[in-house]
Amino acid sequence: MLPDIRNLYVPVQPTVSAHGGAVSYSEFLPAPALQPYIYCYWQLKTSVRLSEPFVYRVVADGCIDIYMERANPAAAFIMGFCRQYTEFPLEPSFDYVGIRFLPGMLPLLFGIHAAELSNRYAALADVLPELAALFRECADPTAPLSSLLEVFNDSIRACLSRQIVPDTRFYGALALILQRSGVLDVEKDLDTGLSGRQLRRVFSHYIGDTPKTFSKVVRFQHVLRAKPSVQSLKQNKLFFDAGYYDQAHFIKEFKSLYGVTPGRAFGR
Repeated sequence: MLPDIRNLYVPVQPTVSAHGGAVSYSEFLPAPALQPYIYCYWQLKTSVRLSEPFVYRVVADGCIDIYMERANPAAAFIMGFCRQYTEFPLEPSFDYVGIRFLPGMLPLLFGIHAAELSNRYAALADVLPELAALFRECADPTAPLSSLLEVFNDSIRACLSRQIVPDTRFYGALALILQRSGVLDVEKDLDTGLSGRQLRRVFSHYIGDTPKTFSKVVRFQHVLRAKPSVQSLKQNKLFFDAGYYDQAHFIKEFKSLYGVTPGRAFGR
């Protein structure tokens, strides 16, 4: 039986507040039966054409996403686990929609090796051609967003009709990392019946990187959810509680995963 990953982990992407509200980011719940596997469907769009191209920053969140431009569902993409932030230069007008899978869930549903997608994005047709074909046929660019979300629901429901055999040792280790907010010694604390080599192998398959790297992303996400002020970062020593050696270590790792320093990310 799968652990309740959804209640253990809330992957956060920063709120978009740019160009006077002309760019918005929204999240939507999938069908109830899919919520153990999918964190959300999301939309990133402009309400008016911008005067210049827009650079969208995606912070590391431990998830794998499938996404497309609504005007061109034939050009769908899949983005794997990333160990640092990623910036996407977008046109002045856009309407992207996506599926954000909870950690370890897309490889379980589709049988792909997550490491083949790590730190990059690829055309969905090259990775999951049947799903890409379904989107080409059913994702009508002129239909309401709700219609496209139903296409997403139907496509993932089809996966659940097949026999799914999870590796309980991997998901036990995953749940422990999430319960500890990534603050643990992966060599000593992940007692799941797997050797260190076996553990790295199953994390490579389901996550796309090592347990140690995944734990770094999880503790970074824990800091994001805490939404500390710049003052509390200095006074409460949050970086020690989150397992960082010192403030310099915290700032360096945060900047690698977010793209800016904690002071800029949480400053007002």
